[in-house]
Amino acid sequence: MINEVYIDNFKSLVGFRMKFAKFNCLIGLNGAGKSTVLQALDFLAQLMQGDINGWLEERYWDKSELNSKLSKKQNISFEVTSSQKAAGELKWFGEFNRQKLYCSSETITLNGKTLLKVADGRFAINGDISQPIIFSYQGSILSVLKEKELSDGLLALKTELSSMKSMDLLSPHLLRQKARESGMDVGLGGEKLSAFLHELSSEKRVMLEQSLKSYYPSFSTYQTSAMKSGWKKLSVHEMFDGQPVETEARHMNDGMLRIMAIVAQTLAEHSFLLFDEIEDGINPELIEQLVDQLVDAPQQMLVTTHSPMILNYLEDEVAIAGVQLIYKNKQGLTRAKAFFKIPSMAEKLRLMGPGEVFVDTELKTLVNELIENPEGSAS
Repeated sequence: MINEVYIDNFKSLVGFRMKFAKFNCLIGLNGAGKSTVLQALDFLAQLMQGDINGWLEERYWDKSELNSKLSKKQNISFEVTSSQKAAGELKWFGEFNRQKLYCSSETITLNGKTLLKVADGRFAINGDISQPIIFSYQGSILSVLKEKELSDGLLALKTELSSMKSMDLLSPHLLRQKARESGMDVGLGGEKLSAFLHELSSEKRVMLEQSLKSYYPSFSTYQTSAMKSGWKKLSVHEMFDGQPVETEARHMNDGMLRIMAIVAQTLAEHSFLLFDEIEDGINPELIEQLVDQLVDAPQQMLVTTHSPMILNYLEDEVAIAGVQLIYKNKQGLTRAKAFFKIPSMAEKLRLMGPGEVFVDTELKTLVNELIENPEGSAS
């Protein structure tokens, strides 16, 4: 599980540090940097996958847009702390060269012991003699090293980080599209949903259909049809008064598509799932069930929201551990503060539910208090 992330010089994240629970929920005013936090985590995942050019193209970004306009630094530095049940505490430090698109330096430690060292054009694994880097790569050097060369700790960290999945650009328009192959992923915006569902195993298909029936009692099954050139088309079958009704994805309602994509991703081999504005397009009566499902899912989760309903569906312990207030300080830098560990919020939580505390709090006033007295306003 990812326990803590530090990132410096990524958009508005300059000297940004945040701790993570199993379920995490970001709240804050518009423009505070909630989506940027999701993007930064996705960036770290891409470093382990190695195709930075492809990632930038997918987001329609240029490499010049990665670094912060509020810092004079060129490189992006980062630090990730992860706890592994079988191994212990893994830490990954590094600097990403934005011009060359690779990590110019990296260090990975396990319980304080160095497993990987990259510096000055050389690398060393498990304390062996360093070797010159004579091959090209993007992101982390782990993205190109053969897995058989890696220790269990290095492989565990690579697997965990590379299997993080951000769906901060999830869009009903893209969810309706036909797709060819998914690579067992619905895509950044959901554009591979039909292919992903087509490739699900029989067991996972049954699990998904059972879950969807709990949201929509009329739901019967979904069908994916293979078309010419390998394109897959998605449709849903429902029963109304004993009569079957088939609806193609291009005519399905936004909420059903979003729930289908979100629930489907909990069946994929991801370690950490990221969703922006989780409540978008979904009926409020179904949000509670979805939040419960995400809290109980095997993956680590991060969602953003502007809705107090989301918080009200969280147990106090989950809310205390995972709700983070994202805000900008006087310099315009994004900061994170555990919302219910702010003394005034903790006091309110003794008397109210998490969502009621959110409704009862003027975020602008609270943010101004944090800006004026960042140390005194937190526990």
